[in-house]
Amino acid sequence: MPMAEQRCYYEVLAVERTASGEEIKRSYRRLAMKWHPDRNPGDAQAEIEFKACAEAYEVLGDEEKRRLYDQHGHAGLRGNPHHDFRSMHVEEIFSMFNDIFGGGGGGGRRGGGVARGFDLQTEVEVKLVDVLKGCKREVSFARAEVCGTCQGDGAKPGSKPVTCPTCQGRGQVQQTGLGGMFRMVTACPNCGGGGKVVTDKCVACRGNGRVRVNRKIDVSIPAGIQDGQVVRVQGEGEPPRREASSSGAGVRGDLHVVVHVTSDDRFERQEDDLIMPMAIGFAQAALGATVEVESIDGPVQVQVKAGSQQGDLVRISGRGLPDLRTKHRGDLVVMLMIHVPKKVTERQRQLLEEYAKTEKVDVRKSHEGGFWQKMKELKDSLTGN
Repeated sequence: MPMAEQRCYYEVLAVERTASGEEIKRSYRRLAMKWHPDRNPGDAQAEIEFKACAEAYEVLGDEEKRRLYDQHGHAGLRGNPHHDFRSMHVEEIFSMFNDIFGGGGGGGRRGGGVARGFDLQTEVEVKLVDVLKGCKREVSFARAEVCGTCQGDGAKPGSKPVTCPTCQGRGQVQQTGLGGMFRMVTACPNCGGGGKVVTDKCVACRGNGRVRVNRKIDVSIPAGIQDGQVVRVQGEGEPPRREASSSGAGVRGDLHVVVHVTSDDRFERQEDDLIMPMAIGFAQAALGATVEVESIDGPVQVQVKAGSQQGDLVRISGRGLPDLRTKHRGDLVVMLMIHVPKKVTERQRQLLEEYAKTEKVDVRKSHEGGFWQKMKELKDSLTGN
């Protein structure tokens, strides 16, 4: 499915671009509480806003990501993978930012089932011509992995995590928000929901039980993909959080690769159809002709009917792009553009003057069915109206 339009992260968090890190954190905490689904039962838009705030905070709360965003906008974050909050449950988002909320209920374990890791999201660019047959692209990203030194429990080799004194090993505490207006059970802020705390931390992972690892993989981009659609690579996300499964046992998250299709100056894409202009001479338009053009996959013959007009459309079946699911190819739509030479030879001038003497043109009708009407007809034909 195409992605929704990306919003300005500063507007999402209702802060100025000059806001300090602490101001951004406070605003995120306030808005996350405002849009929390427990306070807005049955409100789908509230959950969307809640997740949008988390996405914005992950960027603006990180100095390097914020610098890239300030310089280049959303485009600056391409190739800088981040978590896919739209696929995450609310409790998972709380568990990610436990320094703000005191953890989140569940620690990545949905409905008491098998622990699951977080999904990641990154982006890749392909050319329009690559959409014809599909292609492979290498993507680089960083993800959390189980620390090999402590085997994921965060404790220095030779030591063990101990029972959390705050929750007595239960992993959950009751918290209130907005002056006691609502209550919710969240993961313990001290142990993050795991029920145990590390007193002697592993040096390699600083007690997190997870380390960041850079990874490169080849991703297959299917033929017919549209700009903004997502390719899901199963199991290339992160392992479950330490609090949910210290060893990483469970189900890995997925990697969501957002595909951006770059424009091609030769064509305009309309779903699976390709539209291209083609210049023809006055004589070709009047008498008819066969003209060869370069389609996206090689030369093709275009039959110009006698009496063709400026903006007429010639549809060539099966020479567009394939449908993502059926692989049935759309059409190449050629728009005729009659070329009027700026200079003519003396012989051409004589011939045109002779022809002009025979012309009988009703000027009142010359504007009927003009260029914009042709464009409307094209749009209607492509949309089925």
